[in-house]
Amino acid sequence: MLYTELVKMNEKRMLSKEKSSVGAGREAIKSRKIQQILETGRQLFMRYGIHRITVEEICETANVSKMTFYKYFKNKIDLALYIIKDIVAKGENRYRKILEMNIPYREKVKLIVQLKMEQTKDFSREMLEDIWMSPFSEIKDFMEQKKRENLGLFIQDLKEAQTEGDVRENMKPEFILYILNHMIELIEDEKLAALYPTVPELVLELTNFFFYGIFSPEGGETKDNEI
Repeated sequence: MLYTELVKMNEKRMLSKEKSSVGAGREAIKSRKIQQILETGRQLFMRYGIHRITVEEICETANVSKMTFYKYFKNKIDLALYIIKDIVAKGENRYRKILEMNIPYREKVKLIVQLKMEQTKDFSREMLEDIWMSPFSEIKDFMEQKKRENLGLFIQDLKEAQTEGDVRENMKPEFILYILNHMIELIEDEKLAALYPTVPELVLELTNFFFYGIFSPEGGETKDNEI
């Protein structure tokens, strides 16, 4: 009797381990497939933009079925939004870390310029256009929300820099906010964009101009090869 019960208990334990092993294996496969979709989607979107890429192309390049794709994402916009949110969240985290550094505000500005360049250097013109002039309401609404939040955060930091004497006290934060909003519009200006080989170079020019005007900053202007 006791022997039979011990055998049954052992069989249950073995069955439980097998199920656990199978479950872990399935989770690993699931995780791998999601990563394949995310990485492929990111590469294709960055190079060609969102509008030109189809779910079929993503699946074919990632070597996954459309059925697998639709298990995790509603459509290509859902995937693109997930990728954009991840990029934005990482950028915001790095921005906050820069502000927390115990260094002069001017040095923080240089790091912010470098961060801006790093954030845009992998984006094609098509991808930036699909983000900032997005015909996709989900992406447009998210970017508008983040623009308001980040500009508000920047103005708050600027006011603190004014209090500490790092920025001119007589400069109106409202003026800065107005200029920043128009800088975003300038990125979308086709005639201005045509003057630069890539959109990231235009973004860097505008960022440097905003912080330093027509004068070279102390230590030299931020360039691509410094990043």
